[in-house]
Amino acid sequence: MTTLPSSSSCLLLPLSHLCLNTRIFISCQCRQHPLNLVPYKLFTKKRFHGALHLQCSPRSGPETLVSTLILAVSSCSSVPRCHAIHAHVIKSVNYSDGFIGDQLVSCYAKLGCAKSAQQLFDEMPNKDLVSWNNLISGFSRKSLLDKCLTAFFRMKFDFDMQPNEVTLIALISACIGCGTVDMGNYVHGIALKLGLLLEVKIVNCLINMYGKFGYPDAACQLFEAMPVQNEVSWNLMVSVPSQNGFPEVGIRNFNLMRMTGFRPDDGTSVALSQACGNLGVGKLAEAIHGLVISCGLSANVTVATALLDLYAKLGRLNDSRKVFGELINPDRVSWTAMLAGYAVHGHGKEAVELFENMIMKGVQPDHVTFVHLLNACSHSGLVKHGKNYFKIMSQVHRIEPRLDHYSCMVDLLGRSGLLNDAYELITSMPMEPNSGVWGALFGACRVYGNIELGKEVAERLFALEPSDSRNYIMLSNMYSAAGLWKDASKVRTLMKDRGLIRNPKPGCSFIEHKSKILRFVADDRSHPDSEKIHKKLEELIGKIREAGFVSKTECVLHDVEEEVREDMISKHSEKLAIAFGILVTHADMPIIITKNLRICGDCHATTKLISLIEKRTIIIRDAKRFHHFANGLCSCGDYW
Repeated sequence: MTTLPSSSSCLLLPLSHLCLNTRIFISCQCRQHPLNLVPYKLFTKKRFHGALHLQCSPRSGPETLVSTLILAVSSCSSVPRCHAIHAHVIKSVNYSDGFIGDQLVSCYAKLGCAKSAQQLFDEMPNKDLVSWNNLISGFSRKSLLDKCLTAFFRMKFDFDMQPNEVTLIALISACIGCGTVDMGNYVHGIALKLGLLLEVKIVNCLINMYGKFGYPDAACQLFEAMPVQNEVSWNLMVSVPSQNGFPEVGIRNFNLMRMTGFRPDDGTSVALSQACGNLGVGKLAEAIHGLVISCGLSANVTVATALLDLYAKLGRLNDSRKVFGELINPDRVSWTAMLAGYAVHGHGKEAVELFENMIMKGVQPDHVTFVHLLNACSHSGLVKHGKNYFKIMSQVHRIEPRLDHYSCMVDLLGRSGLLNDAYELITSMPMEPNSGVWGALFGACRVYGNIELGKEVAERLFALEPSDSRNYIMLSNMYSAAGLWKDASKVRTLMKDRGLIRNPKPGCSFIEHKSKILRFVADDRSHPDSEKIHKKLEELIGKIREAGFVSKTECVLHDVEEEVREDMISKHSEKLAIAFGILVTHADMPIIITKNLRICGDCHATTKLISLIEKRTIIIRDAKRFHHFANGLCSCGDYW
């Protein structure tokens, strides 16, 4: 029997010395509750520290104990404590008292103990709709769709209870969490049959669901059929189109929202920022920032975080720093967003410094923070820092590495040319590496021309993603870059035999001018001033060749003559965008360009020299990161 210190005012359950199969015997000094001799198997093989402290005054009645237990459940953060509270409940009160049974079910579900939650629920007598909704909602928060549906069908068919809006909202959320559109359609049908599509909250959830599943038209139809829309409805109609590749529609819906008299809130501002990030219009970002200030939302941490993320995506890192610096108490998400901005812009040292400041401020990082931190180290070649942070992530911060972290480490080692170290890390992983991990090594093999290892990694990727043509194309390009034309031809033949279509995205570059986004492709002649643009580009290439520049024709992966290679590579889309930018912008303005693919080595070298000769700052965002060119140098240090 475990001896418990007792007093006239409390029950004290020490946890530091208890282990498997310990029996807890508790007595209550107020003598109103039969708590003595309560055997309960509480713990696993681990030891737990701390104590469960429940107030129980000698003069209090059962209501006070129930309130105390409810308070303990609401603040419970570990399974052993939940078991201990459950033991008190079993002996001292009824599950129906203060809905304590429902509270415990929620607690177990929140802590990931779905089996315990279900067992307790089954033991509870007199379950009503609130109880069923509580169980389904608990499973929904953990995206346990199967358990949600099992409980729902039992409630509906075994107990003849009709669901209400709370039930359906929980089911829709579970469908979103599991990505199951068919079951989402089924829940939609139930809502229609029960006449619950008049409930604004349910329709908003369905709009959100269809938006996330890639059905913006269905979301729009639901919105238009609503008799009454609220702020959430309109915010969704700003965010859903943007999520599905139509940011301009989201902006247009925002203007309609203003015309109907709705005032933008924090949700509107976040949705607008995301839409603008996808659209890439800097003037619009400034307008959104002004709107945030005029609505009194600049101190809102969530809104400010969305703004600094927007500026970082648009290549305006200084504006991101300014927004972050104005936050009084940035939360973990804000710190992480700023760190991500440094990472994508290749400012590894600043990212490391920011992370250390974050720790000094007492903000605990999470797994997302470490993904961006390791990315920052990778993009700046900070191998020692990256290895150290990967180590302390688990040892100090108790965050076990996930696939994303391993992918970052493989990328870090691969970019540094440590291909064997990267391969050894993959083979030592405690989980099966996915295509992202192998893909990081494959990219490094391509950069360093390691054909032998690249072929082995390609075979791994073919097994994991047999229908992904990109892996075949990359292997073919590796062979082409090495002059192994026959091997490249064999890979293309293999693609054909497997029914894979080579349909690579054409390279294109975007630049903003007069609040419009202009698109250039290789050797583009569609612009009204294309003659001037090509003439300016020829002039720029002439200047850098006079300075000693030689085209990197090895970047052309075609078996053609050298002169043809030079002509092909000199008219890449980003070169045309740069020429256009120099023609239409002032010398003190940076030229900001977005490219849909990774910038090639020749364009990278060309842009460095143009920035030196023309004394211009040129910022190019490719598929991987930002490159800041100035005075003949790039922020990536030629490390990309």
